[in-house]
Amino acid sequence: MRLTKFEHAALRLDHDGQTLIIDPGAFTAPVDDLAALTAVVITHEHPDHWTPAHLDRLRSAAPGVPIFAPSGVAAAAEGYDITVVAPGDTVTAGAFTLRFFGGIHAVIHSSLPTVENVGVLVNDELYYPGDSYAVPEGVQVSTLAAPMGAPWLKVGDAMDFVLEIAPAQAFGTHDVPLSEIGRTMHQQRLQWATEQGGGQYFDLRVGDSIDL
Repeated sequence: MRLTKFEHAALRLDHDGQTLIIDPGAFTAPVDDLAALTAVVITHEHPDHWTPAHLDRLRSAAPGVPIFAPSGVAAAAEGYDITVVAPGDTVTAGAFTLRFFGGIHAVIHSSLPTVENVGVLVNDELYYPGDSYAVPEGVQVSTLAAPMGAPWLKVGDAMDFVLEIAPAQAFGTHDVPLSEIGRTMHQQRLQWATEQGGGQYFDLRVGDSIDL
């Protein structure tokens, strides 16, 4: 399975000639080469994780492609056919088995509403928590997509999240809010946390890929 990082929180996974797209949002450039698109996952309703323009482009490339997301996305994405998922659900789409965890977006501030959020484990290999520190209980995570920068994120909490999961390998995502200096600082700390559990940390930039 090959993983490619796109801008901000968007990820692409290619496996057995099929493609999965996760969280193509407002800070993500249009995704192309979608002939093998098999499924789409949206972790929550905030626009930096999905936009109608992205869904239109994906559906145009692959009419009828299933879109898996929590009920908040289904309500926000009126007019789109969303398959609602919740923590504890497992679904299969082609070459991809998707297990969902968590349930709640990390708190930004008490004045702002808390929305639904699902973390997703893909083929028991890659875990992406969306905008949360939800730990997939009972799972030994091989590869972790670790959030690096967000209004809800304190780097110490992100480090503790990586320490608790202790993945075999990790990389940073959700990074558009950070300057290059801030990204480097946060990345060094997530690298340290990954290495405490014996894991390897990868500095993935937009368009970079790794084999899982």
